[in-house]
Amino acid sequence: MSESQYAHGDVLVSPDWVASNLDNTDSFRIVESNEDVLLYSTGHIPNAVHIDWVTDLNDQLVRDYVGHRRFAELCAEKGISNDTTVVFYGDKSNWWACYAFWVFTLYGHKKCLLMNGGRTKWISEGRPLTTDVPAFEQTSYEAEPQDRSIRVFRDEVLAHIDAKGALVDVRSPAEYSGQLLHMPAYPQEGALRGGHIPGAKNIPWSRAANEDATFRSREELESIYQDELGLDPDADTIAYCRIGERSSHSWFVLTYLLGFQNVRNYDGSWTEWGNLVGVPIEK
Repeated sequence: MSESQYAHGDVLVSPDWVASNLDNTDSFRIVESNEDVLLYSTGHIPNAVHIDWVTDLNDQLVRDYVGHRRFAELCAEKGISNDTTVVFYGDKSNWWACYAFWVFTLYGHKKCLLMNGGRTKWISEGRPLTTDVPAFEQTSYEAEPQDRSIRVFRDEVLAHIDAKGALVDVRSPAEYSGQLLHMPAYPQEGALRGGHIPGAKNIPWSRAANEDATFRSREELESIYQDELGLDPDADTIAYCRIGERSSHSWFVLTYLLGFQNVRNYDGSWTEWGNLVGVPIEK
């Protein structure tokens, strides 16, 4: 089950392992979460439920995640109890699956796994998809208040800058440099200014993934994040991107695959920082 090369490889499972547990719905719940929220309806892993990052995880009025009570209702509706092991997968090298994984961890769900390779790997191996939407009996669920040890807000980022703490900008080099102000595919997620948070180093999130959407080896990841970027596994580290979704992927890599001790995701990211009055930026 585990990928033993990684620091906490027990959270990473293979498509083979998922295929052998498709019918074990009493203990496991497979969750698909994609950037393209329409993908699930075109075909998904049998017995997988869908979590829409737009409507299920984000509050529709306040720029924040749904509260812990609504999160508990969501889990109950999907047939997820506190003891259920949730197996996440999705498109784009599990970019959004890691985002859902992070939100579940934020609300204290203890049993979270990620299928290495996501939709890409499952489909490339010729495994079955279905358009049938499973119906599971509603459960009871008790969500915890948000775990602030993995989330950071703007004032804490400012203090982190003053302390010369480690900051990782996981956007593209063009976004980091300020040359690209708006992502063409995401016009609603723009900022007034381009650039990056002072002191941040740039490693695009996608460098952690192979072409088949699986994660790179631990040795390769150490070369990228520790040798090239100079990150210290024992240091307080903050990751950010545009809205906190790409940085969730990097948070997963640093925390579970490399064993960093204290990584927090700044989900406000550049759409907040690039629009704030009075905060410093670099280009």
